[in-house]
Amino acid sequence: MRILFLGDIVGQPGRSIVAARLPGLLEQYRPDLIIANAENVANGRGITPKLAEQLFDAQIDILTMGNHVWDNREIFGYIEHDRRIVRPANFPPGVPGIGYTLVKIGVLQVAVVNLIGRVFMGDYDSPFAAIDRILAEIEPRTKHVFVDFHAEATSEKLAFAHYVDGRVSAVIGTHTHVQTADEQILPGGTAYLTDVGMCGPVNGIIGIKKEQVLQRFLTQMPVRFDVETGPAMLNAVVVDLTDKGTASSVTRISLR
Repeated sequence: MRILFLGDIVGQPGRSIVAARLPGLLEQYRPDLIIANAENVANGRGITPKLAEQLFDAQIDILTMGNHVWDNREIFGYIEHDRRIVRPANFPPGVPGIGYTLVKIGVLQVAVVNLIGRVFMGDYDSPFAAIDRILAEIEPRTKHVFVDFHAEATSEKLAFAHYVDGRVSAVIGTHTHVQTADEQILPGGTAYLTDVGMCGPVNGIIGIKKEQVLQRFLTQMPVRFDVETGPAMLNAVVVDLTDKGTASSVTRISLR
């Protein structure tokens, strides 16, 4: 089984490069499942039902989210009824949506899990406790478990991956928008990458206009952030899984 995972899609530049380059990636890698982090699709903040449908029409199967999931109120009702969008499972109880979904691939099922980190992020429930609960629920149904861990700190991401090594198929990090070069298969068979990167503008600072980000750093005053324009990059990862649910390979992709 082969999974293609696209890094955080940032605004119009991110959507455009995904539309332009995804067909070639599908032809080259022939994935069985396509997942993308979509929490920055709407001008860098959140997602709307219309934009979600555009991504599904582009052959993306599952959308994962993160800390910007609630930035557009119109998504509240939509996410409640569409199991193709997965928000962090360790959000407080009672929020809309689901923290994981099961996708049938031939005779097998894949669980796609979304979790959010706590270091430098927010007062969320423990992702470590959350994954234990989820694995207890899905263990009878599948050994193929893909985790999008949306977190800031490298240490938290790597600690989480070692905690679940051998119990999930892959832990791929999102949120920083900067692709790391530490792809590996851990001793227990779990594929790991600290951050897959983003699909978004090349010339900004993590996708945002650099002048605005610099003004924020220099003055510490509130600044409106807008998505940068111009050329874009596409960061992704391909993970191959065995019948037993372990990873046999993990390959980074970076296109400009």
